Amino acid sequence: MLAFVAIAGPGLIAANAGNDAGGVLTYASAGAQFGYETLFLMLLVTVALVLVQEMCARLGAYTGEGLGALIREQFSLRASAGALLLLLVANAALTVSEFSGIGAAMELLGVSRYIAIPVALVVLWTLTVFGTYSKGERVALVLSFAFLAYPVAAFLAHPNVRLVARDLLTPQFTHSSAFLILAVALIGTTITPYMQFYVASAVVDKKIGPKQYPSERIDTINGAILSDVISMFIIIATAAAIGGTGPLTSAREAAQALVPAVGSAAPTLFGIGLLGASLLAAAVVPLSTAYAIAESAGAERSVSSSFRQAPLFFGLFTLQLVVGAAVALAPGNLVTRVVNMQVLNGLITPVILSFILILANRRSVLGDAANGRTFRIAATVCVVSVGALALAVVVLKLVGKA
Repeated sequence: MLAFVAIAGPGLIAANAGNDAGGVLTYASAGAQFGYETLFLMLLVTVALVLVQEMCARLGAYTGEGLGALIREQFSLRASAGALLLLLVANAALTVSEFSGIGAAMELLGVSRYIAIPVALVVLWTLTVFGTYSKGERVALVLSFAFLAYPVAAFLAHPNVRLVARDLLTPQFTHSSAFLILAVALIGTTITPYMQFYVASAVVDKKIGPKQYPSERIDTINGAILSDVISMFIIIATAAAIGGTGPLTSAREAAQALVPAVGSAAPTLFGIGLLGASLLAAAVVPLSTAYAIAESAGAERSVSSSFRQAPLFFGLFTLQLVVGAAVALAPGNLVTRVVNMQVLNGLITPVILSFILILANRRSVLGDAANGRTFRIAATVCVVSVGALALAVVVLKLVGKA
């Protein structure tokens, strides 16, 4: 495991950060609420995630620029500002969710959120600003691998194999607004806009070019698939343990899915995994915003720079951490809050994906590395499908049925 983490690149880190507090609780809520019925949707979402993350990594490697800079150069000022505003809104909400996840994880481990969240803020800021972020990144990755217990728990819970296979391989869409909203939340937490901005910028920051891209492509694809396989096992394990009980109301309920694997240690193991995933995402989310806005402004942006060299980059990062931590300390139901944030991401995702698809299709941007015909068709179908689901939820909200 340590050797695997040691060679982890931007692709694995970005995808694994997607299994954060919001991701884990949304997947667990899907299993608790609808059993195995969302597995086929997750299979489709995995294909979409692979296509999207690969496009973003390719854009970074072949252009030497992140998405923020590319959008600024290739689109109008109004369109660029709109895209960055959507990213800022989505990421601000997610940063709150990540700190809420840190608080919930530490409460499972017996530490008050009012101590844990401020300490996490200081630790994340220090590691990032003083240039030791990569070490902290790997520590968080190791902690988040506690979620590898989910596949074990899924098997030990003895799920109905026939139902799992049926729901994984055939569509099982329940005709209800609750299912549709959760479907958008699953898309929002899996194909999260910050992951796309982060992976492209991290590829540039780590100086990965066309020659190194074949290895980075493997890292990106493997990361997307691995993270979603874990996501599916979270759904299966939770469905087998508490399926049909309705939406989750607490992190402790989500931990019950690990009982078949680790017994009474389930809350502790879940807390450790949730802490690692939340810490990783609490750094990645605001970094993706800082990268995008600094790129669009043509300012210095790198975790290897000092605060003096990159004041806008680190200033944005610091502001998001402080605001996110402050809001997370307010009272409220964690699960409801984070699932709602994933729905918000799901509504914003198709807009961001449209920019990415257009960029990756343009030969003026990527030359011979631009999307081929088959890839372009597959990616377009994914973007249109995500957009249709998001539009359906907006309509339901407007007519008061959601």
